[in-house]
Amino acid sequence: MVNIIWGVFILVGIVYSLINGNIMEINNVILQSGKDGFNLIKEIAPLLVIWMGLMRIAETSGLIKRIAEIMTPILSKLFPKIPKGHESIGYIASNVAVNMAGLDSAATPFGLKAMEKLQELNTDKKRATTSMITFLVLNTAGVTLIPTTIISLRMMYGSENPTIVIPACLIATLSAQIGGLTLDYLIRRKNGNS
Repeated sequence: MVNIIWGVFILVGIVYSLINGNIMEINNVILQSGKDGFNLIKEIAPLLVIWMGLMRIAETSGLIKRIAEIMTPILSKLFPKIPKGHESIGYIASNVAVNMAGLDSAATPFGLKAMEKLQELNTDKKRATTSMITFLVLNTAGVTLIPTTIISLRMMYGSENPTIVIPACLIATLSAQIGGLTLDYLIRRKNGNS
């Protein structure tokens, strides 16, 4: 649906520019947008590669398992239907840890792996389990302690104080996390799935 909305916006903008005779402006914007997109990828890609590499090392060395053990008491309260010691908890813990570092894109592989492992526990493969829904809420509203990507973007565009957004991001993510998990719990309890 969002793709359709953006497609309509783009088409309306192009048609409006053609009607007003701003064809050169369209060309300039298209070329500048391509250049800006390439520069953005060039600036953020090394950061993501480093974190994804570190996460791979952490996974291979057993650090992910250790993080999962530390976070298990908290996560077991959020995910009471996941059997103790199931490997999905490790991936969920990793996803949460990387999201806390503000590296949403680097957290994606852990999130996908967690969902894959949660799907293995699912008896009705066409319907999400309460654990899957809770993980989706946890992942979507994840608490970001250090918004690394935002800070990188602010640095890239010449901000004088790129870290000034940290308190606002922390308040926003904590509010989203508390609100999302509270609503998830209330709905599960209402439906008898707590």
